Amino acid sequence: MNVLEIRGLSVDYLSAGGTVHAVDDVSLDLRRGEILGLAGESGSGKSTLAHAIGRLLRPPAMITAGSVVYHRKDEQVDVLKLAPKALRAFRWKELAVVFQSAMNSLNPVMAVGAQIDDVLRIHEPDMSRKARGERVVELLRRVGISADRRKSYPHELSGGMRQRAAIAIALALNPEVIVMDEPTTALDVVVQRDILHEIRTLKDEYGFAVIFITHDLSLLMEISDRIAIMYAGRVVETGTAKELHRSPRHPYTLGLLRSFPKLRGPREDLLGIPGTPPDLRDLPPGCAFHPRCQSAFDDCGRVSPRLLPGPHGEVACLLNENTGVEVQA
Repeated sequence: MNVLEIRGLSVDYLSAGGTVHAVDDVSLDLRRGEILGLAGESGSGKSTLAHAIGRLLRPPAMITAGSVVYHRKDEQVDVLKLAPKALRAFRWKELAVVFQSAMNSLNPVMAVGAQIDDVLRIHEPDMSRKARGERVVELLRRVGISADRRKSYPHELSGGMRQRAAIAIALALNPEVIVMDEPTTALDVVVQRDILHEIRTLKDEYGFAVIFITHDLSLLMEISDRIAIMYAGRVVETGTAKELHRSPRHPYTLGLLRSFPKLRGPREDLLGIPGTPPDLRDLPPGCAFHPRCQSAFDDCGRVSPRLLPGPHGEVACLLNENTGVEVQA
């Protein structure tokens, strides 16, 4: 059963230099209790999509089309139509966000325990001070931070501990959905692995669903149930982590997979994706990826591919509609 349904969502940034189509007609489903990975290069629209889901965008960003429907157990809620008071109650209690840089998202002049307490005090006004204190200690313990660090300020914590504190704040009200926007960026691989293990453990214990956003496809292969690949503001492929790793159907997905080394097997040369991401103010005609694609043929420069269902997911590529052409290795 889906807990979140995104349909036809589009986001533009308006400027004097032209309109940037950062998210273009994106549709995704998030099932209860699953981890949905969202991958793509910088500028592909991942973070803009995350902010749009929680209605955290600020001008000049503008949602121009689509809907974000949250499924409570007894009703459906269109997040984009919530009034300010209802939206404030919705955030943290039903949908929480863990941002990319904990140092920027945490309040630098408040102890981390006080920041968790602040969320509880605002959203659970009937909770006693003692109960809030116990909840703060419990949350910090669950993310691997000792209780004696609740009075520490963000600058007194390591990068990994700050990220854990941000996750503890997101968990404070037991939300159904947590959006994690590159939560392990700039952390070393050992700390990354610890945090990924913690996220999986917490997800299994509390039953929330996760949208996990990163440019690191190898990391998503390890943690995600399903993965959606974004390019130039659009979703170009979806599927289970196993299927995308075993048989990617979009050349862009294949390029992302070949950009990181394998831990087992013979040594291979890493093959990067040629060229650079397109200017979102002036996308090329047809498939936006075709100028960088080694498998492109004539129709790719004229026809914009649709995201079509397949046996193991969806893909937006003319190669899958033309059986005479194959993805080049």
